[in-house]
Amino acid sequence: MTRPLLETFTRLITNTGPISVAQYMAESNAHYYASRDPFGTAGDFITAPEISQMFGELIGLWLADIWIRAGRTEPVHYVELGPGRGTLARDALGTARRYGLNPRTHFVETSTALKALQLDLHPEAFWHNDLSTVPTDGPLLIVGNEFLDALPVRQLVKTAAGWRERMIGVADGRLIAVAGTAPMEAAVPADRRNAHEGAILETSPACAAVVYEIAGRLASQGGAALLIDYGTAQPRLGSSLQAVKSHRKVDVFAAPGEADLTAHVDFSALAPIAQSRGVRWLGTEEQGRWLRALGIDARTEALAKAAPAQADAIRGARDRLTGDGQMGALFKVMGLAAPDWPDGAGFANTG
Repeated sequence: MTRPLLETFTRLITNTGPISVAQYMAESNAHYYASRDPFGTAGDFITAPEISQMFGELIGLWLADIWIRAGRTEPVHYVELGPGRGTLARDALGTARRYGLNPRTHFVETSTALKALQLDLHPEAFWHNDLSTVPTDGPLLIVGNEFLDALPVRQLVKTAAGWRERMIGVADGRLIAVAGTAPMEAAVPADRRNAHEGAILETSPACAAVVYEIAGRLASQGGAALLIDYGTAQPRLGSSLQAVKSHRKVDVFAAPGEADLTAHVDFSALAPIAQSRGVRWLGTEEQGRWLRALGIDARTEALAKAAPAQADAIRGARDRLTGDGQMGALFKVMGLAAPDWPDGAGFANTG
């Protein structure tokens, strides 16, 4: 089996030296998403919207509720970052429309393969490569589910000589992690500089830039955002970079561009970035707790009663989305809102 991206990386590193983890992740995922539909049982992973319609329905309910309480401003724009097959948007917008929210639909998507799938479900949508071309004539209702985790991370490692950037090198024809040569102490927060040798500090300037842009748009034109991903609500040390193919974790360096590369999202770093632009941080909650606060248990029983033959599957899907040992605790939901917009349902904190 030929692996052109692996060969390209190997040749590049051999000729010019190690590359950063961020460059490796960015180029690998760009190739990966441009060339396939990775979702579902036949793909490499399953996301929450594919597990149950209830996930998208409750997001649609949340959006409709906050929009109504904010004054029903129109025109209003639904903006989804990395919308996958369009499943979440179908379920969310279907619910929102029942409450009078009928926004214009915008997808931020760069994959030609996925755009074709989205077009089947949402022929009315507008597509964008980034937020810069999304309209400015009304509030934005922004949703990003498992979008931030695929953005590239930067890793710094504590060595005997001090902090260095973690890089990708080549040894015996294989890609390996190596430490760079340039001192990186200035890039390490003061309270982390005395970490033990071998400690890894992981940050994502790409995530920070996206949240900064989202917050700026909300502050200037109104609206709210839900960012849902697997990650941490408190800072931590260590590498969370992983590769998934055919629903199994695989070697991060074995087949770049052939597996999905992700890293945990540090939500504790993102909230202050959003607040620096004047928007309200509504809180960061565990996905399970947030879905239960929005009524997933009642919705589960309503669906189970309507389809008794599927009751066990419906309850099993609910448990997968909310269970502490499954997606409920690992996945977090961060809410943001424009300065003059109300609190969002399901969040214990406001700011």
